[in-house]
Amino acid sequence: MTDNSSLARTAPAFIETAHRIVWATVATVDPTGQPRTRILHPIWEWDGSDLTGWIATSPESPKAAHLAHEPRVSLTYWDPTQDVATADCVAIWEGDALARQRGWDRFVNADEPVGYDPSIVPGWERADSPGFGLLKLEPRRVRVFPGTMLTAGTGEILTWGSTSD
Repeated sequence: MTDNSSLARTAPAFIETAHRIVWATVATVDPTGQPRTRILHPIWEWDGSDLTGWIATSPESPKAAHLAHEPRVSLTYWDPTQDVATADCVAIWEGDALARQRGWDRFVNADEPVGYDPSIVPGWERADSPGFGLLKLEPRRVRVFPGTMLTAGTGEILTWGSTSD
């Protein structure tokens, strides 16, 4: 990602919204071209220049076949105050043992509500369990839309990347 002032303003607001809401609707496209959605629990990191997302998920799930066909995903966070955060990303499987262990530790050591122990998921006893996988999300577009824009006419829509809807 290219570091620029738009991303530097958008990324922290995106993470604040995403980590407060926790659960995202994630859309993929299956090999027949049909869109599919599911609810997932990503963790996001901003290092001052790159925004990166991480999803613990099974490499044996239907979404794995979807991502093999089309690696682009779209995520939406929404809450009843009408706050919305979206990210359009490329999803990449992190397959080596060290990356999987770092991903596992990222979830274990993160603060609640985004942190959790992955071993609560059946088949994910540890980072090297065959059913445990780690997706890295590389955003291409990020948008934060505060609900106050609708309810009070205040706030600011922040967008980084493609501005087309």
